[in-house]
Amino acid sequence: MEFRRKLYTRGNSYETTIPMPLLFSLDKKKKYEVVFVFEPETNKWFIRIEEEKTKK
Repeated sequence: MEFRRKLYTRGNSYETTIPMPLLFSLDKKKKYEVVFVFEPETNKWFIRIEEEKTKK
């Protein structure tokens, strides 16, 4: 199971779903998506942050 959420600024902060210390290495000029992935074998959630793909 996996689902995606856009990462965007809201005023002077980012969406509160993702703690800011996890975002330290991101380029703030680019747009990103946060991918939440559940692995049933380990019963754990993981997150991936991917650069948003531009649609042509």
